[in-house]
Amino acid sequence: MRATLLKDTLRKLFPTKRTVAIEGSPGGGKTTIVQQVAQELGVGYIEKHMPTMLVEDFGILYPNGDDMLHYKLPDWFPSEDRTDISDEGILCFDDRNQANADLQKVLANICQARNLHGKALKKGWMVVSTGNRQSDRAGANRVLSHLRNRETVFELETHLDDWTTWAIDNAVKPVVISFIRFRTALLHDFDPQRDVNPSPRSWVEGISDMIGVVPPSAEYETFKGAVGEGAGAEFMGFLQIERKLPNPDAIIKAPTTSDVPTDPATLYALCGALADRATADNFDKVVVYAERMPAEFSVLCVSYASRKNVDLASHQAFTKWAINHQDVLF
Repeated sequence: MRATLLKDTLRKLFPTKRTVAIEGSPGGGKTTIVQQVAQELGVGYIEKHMPTMLVEDFGILYPNGDDMLHYKLPDWFPSEDRTDISDEGILCFDDRNQANADLQKVLANICQARNLHGKALKKGWMVVSTGNRQSDRAGANRVLSHLRNRETVFELETHLDDWTTWAIDNAVKPVVISFIRFRTALLHDFDPQRDVNPSPRSWVEGISDMIGVVPPSAEYETFKGAVGEGAGAEFMGFLQIERKLPNPDAIIKAPTTSDVPTDPATLYALCGALADRATADNFDKVVVYAERMPAEFSVLCVSYASRKNVDLASHQAFTKWAINHQDVLF
């Protein structure tokens, strides 16, 4: 299931409080999606990392002065008697599939009986788990059958357009977005037999966040260490192309006379550079130059720019361009 559809589905399921598990390869953004849904719904969010938890983290027996042992619950559990925790929210058990059988048994009771050691979970809270599959070789254990029977499982599909939208909204470097649009297969090329794999997470945290931080002489080793040797070498080559591009500012000043590259990799890089510089004041000139590009790159450049700056979608230049390219757009 694509991220956009998964987010919409979680929002629709929230009123039902159906327990959900989201599975997929490492680095696909499973936990981020749950966080965003809670934020968009305006409800509370509690996240627990299951592989580092013990059964005792869900409550321990403790003397209460009446010759009996009573369970002391953890401070994070949103029980009905808690006034310091929001009445509605999402309780996310991250990397749940790496939890051992004992932890899964505790979680199964929370999912079905909606209580922990006799303390009821707030009625407005939904339980969501995230995890990798056993085939991913990420340390996932077999999920107990009775727990699996108490949840709806969705498998996250990494989709280029969904990631691009997220990347633009989260200030991922334009050169990284352009490269992934150029080499789409490398967005999430996960192979459990390899030690290092390209993933949406590694492209953002290991590549985009490192550009301009590490010395130029260390860039290739840094990129290779984040996404693997092959993907790192390809991106390094693309980055060198981007750095040798004609000055995008000069192109915007002379959109009718500036040369238009013919190499696809260069065009992808140039689309990202122009879109990143597009403003309401220069957008008409960006569109003039985009009109001289091959149709698919014209669409990429203008749509990227208008997605990055939504005000450009109401610009007169955009309206005129959209009419000329409606056969490609629709």
